[in-house]
Amino acid sequence: MTTDVLVVGAGPVGLLLAAELRLAGASPLVLEQSTAPSGERRARGVGPLAAEALQRRGLGPLLAAHHPRGDAERAADHGSEKHHFAWIHKIDPALQEEPGRRGVLIRQPDLEAILREYAAGLGVAVRNGHVVTALAQDEEGVTVTADTPGGIRRFRAPYAVGCDGGRSTVRKLAGFEFHGTPPTMIARHAEVDLEGAESLPPSGRTPAGTLFHTPGLVGTFDFDLGDAPADRTAPVTREEMQASLRRVSGTRVTVTRIGSALRVSDHARQVSTYRRGRVLLAGDAAHVHSPNGGQGLNLGLMDAANLGWKLAAEVRGEAPEGLLDSYTRERRPVGAAVLHNTRAQSALMRPGPHTDALRDIVSDLMDLPEVNRYFGRMMSGLATRYTFPYMPSDAHPLVGRHCPDLELAAVTPRASRTVRLSRLTPGGGTVLLAPAGSRVLADAAPWQDRLAIVEASRVDRDDLSAALIRPDGVVAWAAAPDLSPDGSALTAALGTWLGAPH
Repeated sequence: MTTDVLVVGAGPVGLLLAAELRLAGASPLVLEQSTAPSGERRARGVGPLAAEALQRRGLGPLLAAHHPRGDAERAADHGSEKHHFAWIHKIDPALQEEPGRRGVLIRQPDLEAILREYAAGLGVAVRNGHVVTALAQDEEGVTVTADTPGGIRRFRAPYAVGCDGGRSTVRKLAGFEFHGTPPTMIARHAEVDLEGAESLPPSGRTPAGTLFHTPGLVGTFDFDLGDAPADRTAPVTREEMQASLRRVSGTRVTVTRIGSALRVSDHARQVSTYRRGRVLLAGDAAHVHSPNGGQGLNLGLMDAANLGWKLAAEVRGEAPEGLLDSYTRERRPVGAAVLHNTRAQSALMRPGPHTDALRDIVSDLMDLPEVNRYFGRMMSGLATRYTFPYMPSDAHPLVGRHCPDLELAAVTPRASRTVRLSRLTPGGGTVLLAPAGSRVLADAAPWQDRLAIVEASRVDRDDLSAALIRPDGVVAWAAAPDLSPDGSALTAALGTWLGAPH
């Protein structure tokens, strides 16, 4: 079977990537080894950047419907409505530079269901029960062999993308290097019935690790690796959960029943490049790390948003030179930063008086507003800024950053109206915002066949008059109201991301 892109893995990252490819004019086929969607509640939400990426595709109301329940569950589990760094719950959303840019709390199975329906509505085909067993690439494409319900089949495409998780088969078969650090702790999370639950200490740090619990649910961050099974994919048993719970809590509590359970470690690894020839990786296939801070799903979805339109342009034969390589250049440092901060969190969670002293100092520092904002930027992903070759040292502060959901006074062929930017982007594509009659529109005219031009007379930022926004929401060029727009920088940006004018 021939298609444009083979996407291996139908989790949130693979589904969003397939949808982005479809929007940008490529034909993806998704191969998923599971025969049915997973019910594992691995992630509990997405950060601001991924939430905005999904809002740009019209999915905001569906996500928002899940947020109140997720918010209540997190507050109950963590004992705080503030965000945390290494379980120091002091990151205050109200103190941040952009307090309106927030994530959405939604369990991973619910997010997958939304994305699966969304992708299907775009015509994306997902083949369940397809276990990839071999992969070979040549100068013209990639051949993937899969064990399917109908027998062994081969699939052919110009490109393949592994979105198949931390134990990625695609990564292994394609020969990606995957270096990093081994685990120092194991996090376990389970639905349980307990005997002696009243003896548990409050959720939080203990002399042996970190504990959290609510009725019917327990979790441990355990630095004793002695009883970890050799097979990391083995189910969490009642005995394993009980031993960890007793160790971390310092009690003799008994687990009488175990239901849904997860085990993850803080091993941190990342591929040296996100692309090898015609095979690319996204999400956990490219990087694994501790679950602390809930950054993984946000990171993977933003990989998909960054890659989709670039790979589709390559498939269509319209990509400017180097466009596909910019995927690794932009996304690998972001992944490395998450590995860096999760390693720091593991270090701050280790038991012992030396770590206790360090936590006290970090906690005190987080009371300082600017330090609080520093941690907020880091954990939310809002600190992300890409560097572009044409970006001058005095570039507008939005250039290279993901654009917030601006409120525009937009002039359309029929009327002038106030509208959110996300209402204009469900179909993807590159957007140019500029006032009617602006010289910016004349400078961009040679590319108008590849642009969605929005004549916006006002935005809800007083430092912005015009902007070029990529399909992934990144601001490629921007101008302030009090400065004459730099036409050469705009045309350089257009050429970099859209290619030469026709």
